[in-house]
Amino acid sequence: MSYVGPDFEPPRPPRHPLRGPLTVAVAALVPGALVGWLVWQAVGDSDDGDGSAAQTSASASAPAGSSVLPGPSDDGKERSGGGTGQSGGGEELSPSPSTPAASGPLKGKVVVIDPGHNPGNFRHPSDINRKVNIGTNWKECDTTGTSTNGGYTEAEFTLDVSHRLRTILKEEGATVKFTQDGDRAWGPCVDERAEIGNKAEADAVVSIHADGSAAGNRGFHVILPGSVHSGAADTRPIVASSRALGERIAGGFLRTTGGPPSNYIGDGTGLDVRKDLGGLNLSTVPKVFIECGNMRDSKDASQLTSGAWRQKAAQGISEGIVSFLRG
Repeated sequence: MSYVGPDFEPPRPPRHPLRGPLTVAVAALVPGALVGWLVWQAVGDSDDGDGSAAQTSASASAPAGSSVLPGPSDDGKERSGGGTGQSGGGEELSPSPSTPAASGPLKGKVVVIDPGHNPGNFRHPSDINRKVNIGTNWKECDTTGTSTNGGYTEAEFTLDVSHRLRTILKEEGATVKFTQDGDRAWGPCVDERAEIGNKAEADAVVSIHADGSAAGNRGFHVILPGSVHSGAADTRPIVASSRALGERIAGGFLRTTGGPPSNYIGDGTGLDVRKDLGGLNLSTVPKVFIECGNMRDSKDASQLTSGAWRQKAAQGISEGIVSFLRG
C-alpha cells in the first residue's frame, strides 16, 4: 500500500451512485473482521505445539519489572511456593530442595565428617601401608577397616552413617564437609584427614568408625584426644573442648540407639582417651572418634547392618554435635 501524504491529493474519481451505501457496509465489516482475525491468530498460534502463544500471553499479563518463571514442567522438578517458584512481589525464590539449608541453629557452623577408611583401600596396600608422621611417632597411612562375619564392611557402614548425618546437620543449618566420600581411589591418610578439618577451621570434627574386636565384646565408645605435645602434634588447646563434644555425642547416641556403652573399653562410660591416633594428635580443632559398635559380635552386627538402626545412630551423633555447638 502506498502512502498519500497531506501535500498530495490525487484527482477524485467520479462518484458512483452505489458508493455511499457500499462504503458504509465496508466500514461496518472491517472492525469485525479485524477482531475475528486477531482471535483466530491467538487460537491458531496456540495449536502449534511450542507453547509460544501462552508464554506471550503470560508475558503480556506479567507486572512491569517482573519476569515470567518456568513452571515445574519446564525443568522436571517442583519448586517451593506453589509451582511457579516465585514468592510474590518480585521477591527472591526459595532455595531448591538441593540447596543446603541457609538457616537453623547451626547456621554459620562448620562440621567436618570423617568417614573412617575408604572402600577402595584394600586395592592399594602399598599406598595405605606407607608411614606418616602422627606427631608422637610414625604410623601407617590408613587401614582397610574391619567387617562383619557376613562381609558388610566398615567402609560401607561409615559412609552410610556419614551421609545420614550430613542430611540431618544440613537441615540444622550447618555447613558440612567430608574428608572423603568414596570419591577417590584410596585414603586420605590419617594426617591428611586431620589437615582437612584444620583447614576448614571446623567447629567440630567427628570420625565415624565401627570396631573389630572379639565376639562378646559389645557396645559403642567415643574416643577423645589425650594431651599430646610432640613434634607437629599439640592437642593441649583442644583436649577440653573435644571432651565436651565427645560427652555430648555419647549421651545423644545412648539416648537414641538405646546403647549399650562398650563392655570392654571405657569402664562402662562409653568414653576412651588415646594418644596414639594421628587423626586426633594432629587436629587443631575439637575432634573425636566414635566406634558405633563391634562388627565382629553377632548382636552388634545385627544392628550395624540395619538401615533403621543406622538412622538412629546418625540422629544420636547429630544431637550431640548440635548440643555441643549451641553451648
